[in-house]
Amino acid sequence: MSLRRLSVMTAVVLLGAAAYRVTPGRAAEEWLPITPEELQMTSVPEAPGASAIYLYRQVDRSDEQGRANEYNYVRIKILTEEGRKYADVEIPFVREQGNITNLRARTVHPDGTTANFEGKPFDKTIVKARGLKYLAKTFTLPDVGVGSIIEYHYTYYPQAGYVYDSSWILSEELFTVHGKFSLKPDNNFTLRWGTPVGLPPGTSPPKDEHGTIRMEAQKVPAFQIEDFMPPENELKYRVEFTYSDNSNQETDPTKYWKKEGKKLDSTVEGFVGKHKSMEQAVAQIVSEGDTPEVKLRKIYAKVQTLRNTSYELEKTEQEKKREKERDSNSVEDVWKSASGNGVQLTWLFLALARAAGLEAYPVMASARSVYFFNPARTNASQLDTNLVLVKLNGKDVYCDPGTAFAPFGLLPWSETAVKGLKLDKDGGSWVITELPESSVSRIERKADLKLDDNGSLEGKLTITFTGLEALWRRQEERNVDETDRKKFLEDQVKEYIPVGVDVELTNKPDWGSSSEKLVAEYDLKVPGWVSGAGKRALLPVALFGATEKQLFEHANRVHPIYFEFPFKKIDDVTIELPLGWQVSSVPPAKNQDAKLIVYTLKVENDKGTLHLNRELNVDVLLLEPKVYPTLRAFFQIVRAGDEQQVVLQPGGAAARN
Repeated sequence: MSLRRLSVMTAVVLLGAAAYRVTPGRAAEEWLPITPEELQMTSVPEAPGASAIYLYRQVDRSDEQGRANEYNYVRIKILTEEGRKYADVEIPFVREQGNITNLRARTVHPDGTTANFEGKPFDKTIVKARGLKYLAKTFTLPDVGVGSIIEYHYTYYPQAGYVYDSSWILSEELFTVHGKFSLKPDNNFTLRWGTPVGLPPGTSPPKDEHGTIRMEAQKVPAFQIEDFMPPENELKYRVEFTYSDNSNQETDPTKYWKKEGKKLDSTVEGFVGKHKSMEQAVAQIVSEGDTPEVKLRKIYAKVQTLRNTSYELEKTEQEKKREKERDSNSVEDVWKSASGNGVQLTWLFLALARAAGLEAYPVMASARSVYFFNPARTNASQLDTNLVLVKLNGKDVYCDPGTAFAPFGLLPWSETAVKGLKLDKDGGSWVITELPESSVSRIERKADLKLDDNGSLEGKLTITFTGLEALWRRQEERNVDETDRKKFLEDQVKEYIPVGVDVELTNKPDWGSSSEKLVAEYDLKVPGWVSGAGKRALLPVALFGATEKQLFEHANRVHPIYFEFPFKKIDDVTIELPLGWQVSSVPPAKNQDAKLIVYTLKVENDKGTLHLNRELNVDVLLLEPKVYPTLRAFFQIVRAGDEQQVVLQPGGAAARN
């Protein structure tokens, strides 16, 4: 069960190189002074052509017990018409981890006059990437034009348990003139910090000034955002802070992890224990003649039926109090109450598997959705997800029943191909979780359509999402109603097809299970799919090729290419032609095999019925930028194949010939 603790993603940036200072206690009553040069600024030489820049940003973080907060101040200069889009501000946050308060915002015009934001920000759901959905405080600043300065400040208060997720993200989407950062640590623990990708040129490292860590940064380059890139924060200039108690101050990574592994193992074994009740419990789940695999599958299914509090909506204070009163201190407590959070349920599965006589080990791993784990950084807090490794028929099987909707033997994508510490009393050993091949996670689109004399398609469409493609969709839509889920699936069809369509979901997909498949059925109409050209009609062969239409178009690439997980798309489209229509020609079959990525396309004519089969198979996770030209060339071939057309003769034209 992933415990990734997202730090509040601070929004942007503020002022010039003057040494301004705002104290959090007075922030709500004051704004920093603006210089005449900033008011009249039209460009900066370090960011030629920029639509906007961050003049200044300030982040003051406190991890002191009972007073944890993070104060942010942002100032942006709008330089072009395109830059006006930054008047729409989104400040991401995770509701279960904290809240944003004391928000103030205003627009400053080039003549120095101001327009205050008097409205109320609202919470908006933002979908950033596949399977990652979060909230943002959203508002629009008034009267923003070219030359305006927009600025806002707010305070973020983390919930208990999310206090020590401290980092300074220095890089932002736009060029930053000047940034100031501070951290007031919790002195009950030892604090270390590091800069995994270095610091911007000319930036001095953080310094401890009388118990507060401070740093300033000048002229921070804009961070370039690209499609299919690793997690942004993994690539950005940043300072990471790590808290530890005094029991493990080892600087050598090998010694550090041995010591940390022993502590983690002791904690897990203390929770799992050797309770007699687990033997009694497993006897209720499995049968005497079951094979080891059947036993494990039954135990997994049983654990997933228990109440998983990690996936429940936000609780009231009374509910939280009642929950705390019945906190589980062992797997026996979890079993008796038939409920627990994702971590506890996964450890219950471990205890039951052992009670069934199976060889099972606890594993602490690091999800790769926000950062990539590196043991050399000696940061145990990055081991933020727990799994169980079972030796089954000579193979390693990784299980995470604490993740809702995860099928047996399939981890959520962020837990695949990651390094984990398999725990034991000697400090443990490193393992790497399995990466499922592309055939495990498929999108299969089967359409049975009819073409009418006006060139429109109409009929039935069935989409089957399998493996990780099903899992992330179930998780993303877990807390919404049927109306929202229906819209979500219909919108996906609209994304697949490069023209406007009429689509309606006709079945009720199984959202609540851990089945490997999620099946959606639709009524589909595609107006004007066939276009006329004299006596001919042209039918594009790739009905569902819109998502590849503009993929990897840019000539250059800065960041690695990151697909999150291998996947396969399979399209099987049958089109019945109108009476009297004839097929003049079909494009040749395509079979572009780049080993790790394969594209095939085949069109057949069978007595007035067209069969279009298309497959895209991506069996790779991460590619270095140096191979981008090859990847780009491959997808240019995909687009060329998708743009091919079947040449038809409509009924009237065929008769005249």
